[in-house]
Amino acid sequence: MNDVISKSETTDKTALARFTENLKAVPRRFKETMFRTGKPVSDRTRSTFVFGNVFLHLHPVRAHRWSLRWSTTWGLGIAAVSCFFVLVITGVLLMFYYKPYPDAAYLSIKDIHFVVPTGRFIRNIHRWAGNMMVVIVLLHMARVFYTASYRAPREFNWLIGMGLLVVTLGLSFTGYLLPWDQLAYWAITIGANIAQSPRELTDALGITQWFDIGGLQKLILLGSEDVGEEALIRFYLFHVMVLPLILVTLMAVHFWRIRKDGGLAKPADADRRLGPSSSDLYPVFTQAPQKTYNLAAIVKGRTPVVGDGPEQTLPSMPHLMFGEAAVFMLTIALAVLLAIFLDAPLKEVANPAVPENPAKAPWYFLGLQELVSHSAFMGGVGIPMIVLIGLGLIPYLDRETEGTGSWFGGAGGGWLAAQAVAFGLTAVIALEAFVIRFGWIRQWWPKTPQLLITLVNPGTLLTLVYAVYSIRCLKKYNSTRAGALALFTCFVCGFVVLTVIGTHFRGPNWDFYWSPSQWPNH
Repeated sequence: MNDVISKSETTDKTALARFTENLKAVPRRFKETMFRTGKPVSDRTRSTFVFGNVFLHLHPVRAHRWSLRWSTTWGLGIAAVSCFFVLVITGVLLMFYYKPYPDAAYLSIKDIHFVVPTGRFIRNIHRWAGNMMVVIVLLHMARVFYTASYRAPREFNWLIGMGLLVVTLGLSFTGYLLPWDQLAYWAITIGANIAQSPRELTDALGITQWFDIGGLQKLILLGSEDVGEEALIRFYLFHVMVLPLILVTLMAVHFWRIRKDGGLAKPADADRRLGPSSSDLYPVFTQAPQKTYNLAAIVKGRTPVVGDGPEQTLPSMPHLMFGEAAVFMLTIALAVLLAIFLDAPLKEVANPAVPENPAKAPWYFLGLQELVSHSAFMGGVGIPMIVLIGLGLIPYLDRETEGTGSWFGGAGGGWLAAQAVAFGLTAVIALEAFVIRFGWIRQWWPKTPQLLITLVNPGTLLTLVYAVYSIRCLKKYNSTRAGALALFTCFVCGFVVLTVIGTHFRGPNWDFYWSPSQWPNH
């Protein structure tokens, strides 16, 4: 009866009146059609709010209380994504003024820095957000390792994370050349020489004329034998198009796998550690269900959610999303503060005839440059490949379950990690001190065959020492996890020390100096 009256009233209204009412209702209807589920005021509407949003559906409907603790992840994954968003926005703004060819690249950066309103500020944010992203992604990988969150069923997602790290380094490296100043030009020259480093091995074997993989890698990177116009446009294309598309694809798969693998890893006794939840955390579906279900069967399965109830979970909206928003704002605030107080470096225009001395790679490759100074092939290709293969094998070799989801979980625990830090730092500092003070085989016997120099150098010796220590820990604790924990920690210590030495203590001709004030002609 009401429907009939409503239709009658609608018919009686003029078209103009109906148009006016519809026009007034546009804001309300726009909001209703955009969110579809209305205001999220109950567990049911919060769930449908997440389901119905293309940007939010990668989130689980409910998140475990353990995953919401700051100490579980420190928000590192979201911080890395936040840096990427900042880089995309500031990068697009910089693209309006940047000209990617040698005759104009440096001048366009000068214009951005000194002429374009807020240009220096935007460039500073872009620069520091890029460095922050590299640091945060490295810390995120360390967090996943030290909480043993790479274990089944998350093995493949660990490999996706490694891919994200490689692409992040590639994005930062390709952006390094774009200012086309002396710092950028010679840093990329160092990187190109590292890419060409397999020639050290092929030259020693006498097969370069038939198998020049080093030359091919350099040609792919630069488009020619030298850093020039081809390299600049190639780096620009990779930086603004190819690598960002790869990164977005890998991030989507990474987030999707987190959901499909049962969310963030947590200890088997996480519920007991958290204690009983308060009554207001239990799911309360205050709205009437919109569908009817028939229960066909209850089976015992192997998925991560079998046997788990919702008692220790909270709706992702608002709890998880508010936490993500907080991390996003903190990340932006840090990038802005750095941009206010620290200018992105800009030296003289690139000049191939005036080499930088010392010419240094980007900071995250300075550890490799320190190793390359002893052996180009092992430092630039051999040892990095060993590290990457070892990282990729970790989740497939460590099939244990003890300590999953806990910091330094597993055999040995935090005490083993502390011992590995002490051993890793001692080994790398002692070896570097010996090499700096007494030199190495080439300085002792100049006519030593190059093949021997390639195989026996400080980098390979340090790798061997770390591997032996790892095997010792594996046997001592009778645990693959213990061996992996020792080896990973040692390599982290080696990376940090070699990076610090390359950054602060290497001067002209890659000689060691305690301070830049000691450099010749300083």
